[in-house]
Amino acid sequence: MTAKPKILIVDDEKPLRDTLSRWFRPSYECLTAPDATEAMKAVKANADLALMITDVRMPGEDGIALLKKAKAANPDMAVILLTAYGTVDLAVEAMRDGADDFFQKPVTDLRSFELRVAKAVRNSSLSQSASAVASSENEKSPTTGLADFIGSSPAMQRVYRLVQKVAPTDATVIIEGPSGTGKELTARAIHTLSKRSDGPFIAVECAALSKDLLESELFGYEPGAFTGASAHGRIGHIESASGGTLFLDEIGEIDLSTQVKLLRVLESKTLKRVGGSTDIAVDFRLVAATNRNLAKMVAEGTFREDLYYRLNVVDIRTPALKDHSEDIPQLVAKFLKEFAEKNASSVTGIEEPALSALASYDWPGNVRQLRNVIEKITVLAAGSVITLSDLPSEITKPAEKETVSAASADNAQRSPLATSISLAQAEKRQILSALDSCAGNKTKAADLLGISRRTLHRKLKEWSIEK
Repeated sequence: MTAKPKILIVDDEKPLRDTLSRWFRPSYECLTAPDATEAMKAVKANADLALMITDVRMPGEDGIALLKKAKAANPDMAVILLTAYGTVDLAVEAMRDGADDFFQKPVTDLRSFELRVAKAVRNSSLSQSASAVASSENEKSPTTGLADFIGSSPAMQRVYRLVQKVAPTDATVIIEGPSGTGKELTARAIHTLSKRSDGPFIAVECAALSKDLLESELFGYEPGAFTGASAHGRIGHIESASGGTLFLDEIGEIDLSTQVKLLRVLESKTLKRVGGSTDIAVDFRLVAATNRNLAKMVAEGTFREDLYYRLNVVDIRTPALKDHSEDIPQLVAKFLKEFAEKNASSVTGIEEPALSALASYDWPGNVRQLRNVIEKITVLAAGSVITLSDLPSEITKPAEKETVSAASADNAQRSPLATSISLAQAEKRQILSALDSCAGNKTKAADLLGISRRTLHRKLKEWSIEK
């Protein structure tokens, strides 16, 4: 039986501590503390704490000071601040210091608060598991590997599971997916979590090099091998990757003659430099990526079938952002914080209509496009909170149309917890997607979503979904 996630409730008001404990006890193991001193004792004694809920105004050290100490002791633990009127601005500022969310006191809407808690626990659990995997071999840094990923959707969970499974092996991996979906990030995670992590990670952008230049870059060349060649020759990327990982991005752009030479290297573990006659032993792991359909290219005769099967030992597909749109709020929060710090911006948050518009957009450029849009918005936003008017028109117009259409069709069944139709639909899509990935098993789906089975049943009943 899976252990319940641990949460710590910190407030000097005992009735509130007791109320929250009773409410969350069916889904979580609840610890309580009346002040910052006792809270830090609990944080240090429970390394697996998923979430700390703390009041801002308390006798002795306040919640902001506690936040900084607790996050220093347990960086993966999520923190939700409870704020009374007049301290909301302070709480928003604290989110830049590591708080994950805040909720205004008095806490009267416990169901709404439960959704916020479930989200924070889910994010914390993903961060803790990523850090554990990243540090399991050779004391790898928790800031690399899977910890660099953002997203807890079923689609991204599949990617995480494959990366964790294949990384310890020496199998060749092909990563397929549209541009901007994190193929190089996936390759770096495989390297970081592998037994070759102490070796080099050499990335080659195949589409950016001509045929002749790509050949000399990959295989190296001997002195005087061609006009303009260095008098000392050069070691190629394949040799440089010995002991580590060679990442060939957009491998579908390699010409047929270079494909033959690459296949020979993979099979013999030796290479000849351009202009050379000596076989040089190499030891590297190959991870390749493409946004093209290699199987179709094989059928068309533009990609060698033998190389295709040599590469396709393990296939990982990175999903388009539209296929895991439920991760957009997490991505937006991460990018907002990153670019606010980078550009010394005063932006501290985003209004829900603007977030809803971002979640409704199709994102043809995927995560890379979202990241660029958030950077632009952070620099140009008129105020400290991003509004719908700050977004590019190509994002707001489709979203406005979809929201109006959805409102007219579904207003009678709108959830009282939803702040807009599009947000309710995003929540519904995430829950149904989790159920689908768990073959309808509600207990497993609830665990995957980080919510209680009771909450899942309530939501399904709310939408009149029996099976």
